[in-house]
Amino acid sequence: MCAGVPRRVISLWFPRLASDRVLRHGAITGPFALTLTEQNVNRIHCLNTSAERQGLHRGMAFSDARAFCPDLQSRPAQPEMDQRFLAGLRRWATRYSPWVGIEGDDGLVLDITGAAHLFGGETMMLTDLRQRLDGMGLNVRIGLGDTRGAAWALAHFAEGVAPAGEMLASLGPLPVAALRLDADTVTALKRMGLRSIGQLAKAARAPLARRFGSGLLMRLDQALGQQPEQISPQQDPPHYGVQLNLPEPIGLEADVMAGTARLLERLCRKLEDRQTGARMLKLTLRRVDQQARNVELRLARPMRDPALILSLFARNIGKVDAGFGIDHMRLEATQVEPLRPEQVSHSHSDREVGLDDLITRIGTRVGLENIQRFLPADSHIPERSFMIVPATSARAESFSAGSRPRPLILFPPEPISASGPRPPQQFRWRRMRLTTLSATGPERIAPEWWLDDENWQRGFRDYWCVQTEQGRRLWLFHTPQNPGWFVQGEFA
Repeated sequence: MCAGVPRRVISLWFPRLASDRVLRHGAITGPFALTLTEQNVNRIHCLNTSAERQGLHRGMAFSDARAFCPDLQSRPAQPEMDQRFLAGLRRWATRYSPWVGIEGDDGLVLDITGAAHLFGGETMMLTDLRQRLDGMGLNVRIGLGDTRGAAWALAHFAEGVAPAGEMLASLGPLPVAALRLDADTVTALKRMGLRSIGQLAKAARAPLARRFGSGLLMRLDQALGQQPEQISPQQDPPHYGVQLNLPEPIGLEADVMAGTARLLERLCRKLEDRQTGARMLKLTLRRVDQQARNVELRLARPMRDPALILSLFARNIGKVDAGFGIDHMRLEATQVEPLRPEQVSHSHSDREVGLDDLITRIGTRVGLENIQRFLPADSHIPERSFMIVPATSARAESFSAGSRPRPLILFPPEPISASGPRPPQQFRWRRMRLTTLSATGPERIAPEWWLDDENWQRGFRDYWCVQTEQGRRLWLFHTPQNPGWFVQGEFA
């Protein structure tokens, strides 16, 4: 902010942001609404002016809206896409001022102090702003004042400009809701006969403070400029992308690898500055015929070593059709993660890094999602005590040995002919006749009653570790509630 220059703030309110985002390309005409499910009721979330003329409004049940307007077109709302679009508008608005913040779910606030003269004055700036937003197909209401609160009030209740130093005169006729108050406070003020900001400003402050607390008077003072209210510009997330324009087209694999090496050195410096590593990389090669070829690389661990990453790119770069030559190269880290501190002197860390590099090399051939690992799961049921996940989605963990041994090989229960609560002396399993040499047990495991598992419908199980004379060491269980014997695993 420039010293000695009166502060000036612009508020941009997009009353139909969600519907404008969908309709701005002109693909839909006529009444249109976006719907959102709230408390099991599908309601109108946002609508265009044509739908409003039919008597529809926000919050209206969609079934009622279709009864009023049979030709109503609709789509499900996407609030996350609306916020991404608003974030893009915030970045675009920095052309007018570096101090741009997001106001709620459908507005922007700009501190243009000392910047209006760059556009020929406030009037010219507002004209240019409105023309560009109209060209984008966006409905916008603009307010300009000395304070953030005044600009917001004008944008929402009386679109226009408040002359510098005349906030009370400009805001006085507006309703008290223009002070960004909650609905209960607005209703209570109306019951007291305070309907406008001018009436509120003339009322005694002490009774208002006792009745409503300090929040009401703070909002009034902020709007009139008697209390400061800052605008915090949001920073764009870091962008990890570098590009290289080539003076002459290239087509040899060695030349493409050399260009990729230069890009990797610049990208890895960015990653190092922010203590991050790349998990996914995208190399875009634009040919002279304006067609592009993409080479993607997924890594098993965050990395920022240019030489190591370049060697992993080599296989896929060799498959690229360069056509008549490549004149532009772009490298972007599409997914980054904080890079863990490395202990290069610790042997376990070296082994873990080596395993991740091996997974990455194999993953470039078969796909990282096809390389999986076992992780322990929180369940006492043998077949639920582990889970299979992609090797890159979670770090490897060791299984807890526990107080009871578990077989190395686990398979679905296979019935055997036996009776009684103790393991049989002789039994047949997989066409083999086996003789029990020793048996350890039982270990009783009860089913998880809160889960409906047909494999455990026979009730709890008594597990035995059986050593046979033939050398087989099997894991057997007996179901006392519904008598039967089964083999479920084999020890190494």
